[in-house]
Amino acid sequence: MRQFFILLRKELRSFFLSPLAYVIIALFTFLNGWLFSSIVTAMRMKVNQHSLVYNLFDSGWFWMGYFFLFPLLTMRLFAEEKKLGTLETLLTAPVRTAQVVLAKFVATTILYIVIMLPIFAFFFLFEDITGESAAFQKGAFYGAAAILLLVGIFNIAIGCFASSLTSNQLIAAMITFVVVVLHYFLGFIHYFGAKLPAELLAKVTYFSTVEHRHLFTEGLIDSRPVIYYLSSAVVMLFLTHHVLERRRWQS
Repeated sequence: MRQFFILLRKELRSFFLSPLAYVIIALFTFLNGWLFSSIVTAMRMKVNQHSLVYNLFDSGWFWMGYFFLFPLLTMRLFAEEKKLGTLETLLTAPVRTAQVVLAKFVATTILYIVIMLPIFAFFFLFEDITGESAAFQKGAFYGAAAILLLVGIFNIAIGCFASSLTSNQLIAAMITFVVVVLHYFLGFIHYFGAKLPAELLAKVTYFSTVEHRHLFTEGLIDSRPVIYYLSSAVVMLFLTHHVLERRRWQS
């Protein structure tokens, strides 16, 4: 465990001593602050059946920016180490491959949480300024936080695997972006797949981030998405471990 925490501190320092992390935090916060303000204004002008939480995280503008987070956060994890030739040194050090993978994964997840925190702070700031105690439903708020954490963990694991496959950060970023976007849009088959058999549509819905998001942002917590995202993340990390372990024995 000592080696793991040493690696974790190293990864966190590399993140938070880099200006890129602060640029991403500032840009993502600014864009979603503008989106939050726009949605509040729209809800004041027109009665809406959904909550403020639902409308924010159902917005296509939010997800457009969200998709770009994961390539930016994960593209350098292993690809940069390969390019600089430091990965072999790291893998031949007295640490386990699993510790290396988990340290990078956990550090990236912590950075992801830091990036997302200001967005959820908007709701408390809005409640404090307006004095509306029922400005948003607590169940929907915590449900939205839970689903974004689960989706984030899964997408970060995808990025780890993509970064382990290549020494080119741009290629790693492209692979991550494509897989993340394709997985998200898999959920829209449910809306346009009227000709598909009902059983197939039900199976697609199980993998649908769109459907999961709708459930959680309405305060309906389902254990199936929790199992799906966590187990899928474990599979991605296992594949990452396998790729690095193979490289370790070849070096």
